[in-house]
Amino acid sequence: MWVGVDAVNWGGLQHNYGSAEGVPDLLRRCAGPDAGDADEAASELLNLLFHQGGWVCSAASAALPFVLRLAATPQVSSRCAMLELVGMLAAEAGRVEVRFLDPDWAPAWERALPELLRLLNDPEPEIRRAAADVVGACDSPGELVLPALLRSWEAEGDPSSRLELILALGQAALRAPAGVRDAGVFDLLHELLDAPQAQIRLAAVHALAPRDPGLATRRLDLVLEAVRDPSVELWRHTSAIATGVQGVQRWTAGLITGPGPTFTLGLLADHHDDEQRIGALAQAGGLLSRWRSPAAELVPRLVARLNDPAPEARFRAAELLACLGPAAAAHADDLATLVSDTGARTTRRRETVGEAALWALARMNDPRCLPGLAELIVGTRSGFASNSAHYPSTDWHHSHLPSLPEALTDLSDYAELLLPAICDRLDTATDSLLLNRLCEVLAGWGAVAEAAVPRLLMLLEDDRTWTAAATALAGIGTAGNEARDLLLIRTRGNGSHRERAAWAYWKVCGEPGPAQELLGRSVAERSFRHPDLRRLASLGAHAAPHAALLRATTVDADPWTRVEAAHALWAATGDTVNTVPVLAAVVRDLAEGTYLPVMLPAVRYLARIGHAARPAAHLLRDVPARDQRLRSNGGWRGFVQDENMRKAVEELLSTSGPST
Repeated sequence: MWVGVDAVNWGGLQHNYGSAEGVPDLLRRCAGPDAGDADEAASELLNLLFHQGGWVCSAASAALPFVLRLAATPQVSSRCAMLELVGMLAAEAGRVEVRFLDPDWAPAWERALPELLRLLNDPEPEIRRAAADVVGACDSPGELVLPALLRSWEAEGDPSSRLELILALGQAALRAPAGVRDAGVFDLLHELLDAPQAQIRLAAVHALAPRDPGLATRRLDLVLEAVRDPSVELWRHTSAIATGVQGVQRWTAGLITGPGPTFTLGLLADHHDDEQRIGALAQAGGLLSRWRSPAAELVPRLVARLNDPAPEARFRAAELLACLGPAAAAHADDLATLVSDTGARTTRRRETVGEAALWALARMNDPRCLPGLAELIVGTRSGFASNSAHYPSTDWHHSHLPSLPEALTDLSDYAELLLPAICDRLDTATDSLLLNRLCEVLAGWGAVAEAAVPRLLMLLEDDRTWTAAATALAGIGTAGNEARDLLLIRTRGNGSHRERAAWAYWKVCGEPGPAQELLGRSVAERSFRHPDLRRLASLGAHAAPHAALLRATTVDADPWTRVEAAHALWAATGDTVNTVPVLAAVVRDLAEGTYLPVMLPAVRYLARIGHAARPAAHLLRDVPARDQRLRSNGGWRGFVQDENMRKAVEELLSTSGPST
């Protein structure tokens, strides 16, 4: 096995972390008798040779023959891990630019290919499957690998291995000249669409899909039958897919593009298997997170799942209705019946169905959420997130609850009922993050949170909590006038956050002097944060002495800085000549469906400007009719982003007057 390993100048080769001199030792450990140590060595080898991809290093080319020898040796416990590494490297070699591909890789791969093809006949099914996966993923010409794959297909009896071979045949056939394809590979795959085994038919659809993208839609009955069949578990044993029901649902959903809900509706039909129903809800979430139009057909199916016997299914249904919020308010009565449902997920936080129902009712501004939320505010255990979590925008939906303060954000109509619980929590909160978030809620509620002022005054006296209290008092406004002296003291000296104290002082007593000086100095010294520009804008005409500085800042490289500076300039001077083009440039791509978080304040500021913002309004006139959601985040936050942006655009279209 080790013939030639010591002849390699490993010290002169590179992997992702530098010199490859330690690679031979790792290779030997992968063949060791201690399975745990072999697995650890295999994991380390993968990290060194592949890491996160992006190139194929010189050490990978040199290690390839030895890695394949390990994979071919029955006594080696890490055989599958070795083939996984080979597959990742081979696939990456077919993707990266030539300058990122080690020159020795191609000849090393050419020499190694026969050894890989022999593994298609290995006695162990999992090795045959892993080898087929690598053959499918590599970039070797189809004519070199198709004969071996076809021979294996004829001889293979293991059900999961046959699925793997079908996928590999489809990939390899696409890399072969037309004459080879016509020799029967695609004919075979088309014949398999009518095979008696449901998963064979599904594998054929996937194998043919790159060449025929509309096939899955045309054969939707075949696809749904296979995905919902108990035999779908065969995919869990494959190397290429290696997942069960939910993974296969998601993988197959990727074959069907656009907002059409037919596939998802088929998944949502009654099924005896919990995983099938839960996975169907996950697919519904993915579709709804990308498109608005499917809601009309999917919402009734979500409501039906509120009575599902599986807590996870009930939770997901309620959470999706929460994401839709006002658009699903007609079903608030159904959700209200679940507020005491203690069925819990198996996640770390153990979120309950009842908590998801409370969140949904809060999104619908329904008062039936109030008792439960008040109890959670003063309690210690909650399935609501401990802080604000952000997830990227993807084609699947991350089902989770917001933080408790985020759930309270839009409930200002019920401030009188919730304030006692919030004030009690302000007294006992030891988590500074939670305290800050609760104070931000009070700030957002504004003057209706006046009853919290006495508690906030106490927090204002404490050096550890005064900034959170100042934020809340600024939002509450003149009702917090008792804080004026304490805030004025905080604006003096050399302490941090003096600008925040000065801004809060302005908001509670209407005296702009300290804020005008401190915020202006912050911008002039370029030590500001975006909120400082936003606070300066709140001074209105009192910020006019800083107009020249703000005008210069509107050309900053950072879009957030440009947007906040442009708004502050307009608020201070009424200048629309220099501000509207800056704001319009930031939102231009929104018309094409591109959403960035900075666009929301830009549109809101344009709406405040009104008539002079007509050019931007004309640019965005078709946005409200777009079906695609406007979002940059996943989970519930993406739905709220879409909601807020559409409201802002509609306000802009309304306030700017008819476009010309």
